[in-house]
Amino acid sequence: MEVKIGVQYAQRELVVETDETTEAVEKLVTEAIAGGGLLTLTDHKGKKVFVAADKITYVEVGRSTVTAVGFRS
Repeated sequence: MEVKIGVQYAQRELVVETDETTEAVEKLVTEAIAGGGLLTLTDHKGKKVFVAADKITYVEVGRSTVTAVGFRS
């Protein structure tokens, strides 16, 4: 699952690949924003990512897209 997070005053979005479901990510985001704390996500390698909920401008959740590298015929 790919999660893109827009962060206030950041030029680039934060992209996290996670094994969480869409529903689980939605719940985490909703709870973090409602509580005004930190959004905590764990990526597919086990690393934790923390984002201050009051700095989140948007969250986009979707399936990962694998792009081919090289020439196509």
